[in-house]
Order: sequence, then structure tokens, then C-alpha cells
Amino acid sequence: MLKALYLNCSLKKGSEPSNTESLMRQSQKHLENEGVQTEEIRISDYNLAFGMAEDLGRGDEWPLILKKIAEADIVVIGTPLWLGEKSSIAALVMERLYASSSETNEKGQSIYYNKVGGVAVTGNEDGAKEASRSILYGLQHIGFLIPPNADVYWVGEAGPGPSYMEAGKENAFTIKNTRTMSMNLVHLARLLNEHPIPAAGNTL
Repeated sequence: MLKALYLNCSLKKGSEPSNTESLMRQSQKHLENEGVQTEEIRISDYNLAFGMAEDLGRGDEWPLILKKIAEADIVVIGTPLWLGEKSSIAALVMERLYASSSETNEKGQSIYYNKVGGVAVTGNEDGAKEASRSILYGLQHIGFLIPPNADVYWVGEAGPGPSYMEAGKENAFTIKNTRTMSMNLVHLARLLNEHPIPAAGNTL
């Protein structure tokens, strides 16, 4: 069974409703309908240290998250927009992923090889494509494979206004793109599961 891990980089704690989580759950439903096991974790509920190492000690909980990533076939990073950018937590997650990119699998490839990446973005301001571009570039740079149309987003009118949970769930564009991204994630993960990237020319 394929496994998908959704990393919610909302600034809110797990006890608070999250628009990013709400959008990611729409994607999870598509994957679950395809027989994929999904899990979503709220990064803000973990203690993550700043730095470029797999384990920075003194209560750093990144190793717990990295273990889940290692077990996943699909990883989707979700982020809200703040000042037109991905959240500070999303930036921290990308840094910690990068810190472990020199770790290798049994073939000598990056530990992120043969994993598929995607991104989900919510907010009430411009910046969804910029945040997606930043995250997707980072994921492919460290070894993830990115399928076509691997980003889904919803943004409301500029400034204060209804959130995704209040106004976005019926948006036809977002509904269509969520299904497209989700199905492409599954298709590519299945291909990699049956035909992984060979080690020739792809070892660190």
C-alpha cells in the first residue's frame, strides 16, 4: 500500500481550525479512494530547532518527522500565505529537508529518491504560485520527483475576508486542480513503486 504524508505548515496549533488542513483533506480523500494510506501532521505541534543537521538535540523533534517522510511514497507540503510568501514553518521544513539530502538509501541515492512531492496553498492574498514554485523547486532539487500540475491553491480577495473554509470549498478551479494534483501524485508514485529510478548516474 502506498503511503502519503501531508505536512501542514500552518502557524496555528493542532487544536485550531486550519484552512490549509481543510484543503489538504480534499486531496487526501482522492488518495484514499485510490487505496493510498494518508496521514496529516501539524508541524506547529512539534518542537523543531533551527539548523542544518538531521538531529540538533535538546528536544529537537525533526527526527520523528523525518522518519515519517522516509516511510512515505508521497509528501505534500501545505502552507498558508503571509506577506505573499510561504509560512516561516514551511521555510523551516524545507531547510530541515535540505539538511538531510546528503543521506543515502541502499543504492547510494538521496533518501528522497523515488518519492513524489506536491504542494497545497491557502490565503487571502497573492503569492500562491510563488510559494508553490519555491517549495516544488526545493523538493525536486533534493531528490523528489514532481508530477505535472503538482500544486493546488485557493486565495480569496485581497485583504481581510472569507477564508477557504468559509468560501473556497465550492471553487470549481480549486476542486478540479485538487483532483488533478492528487491523481497525478498517485499515478507517479505507482510508477516509481514498480520502476524506481536506477542508481546508474544517480548516486551521491
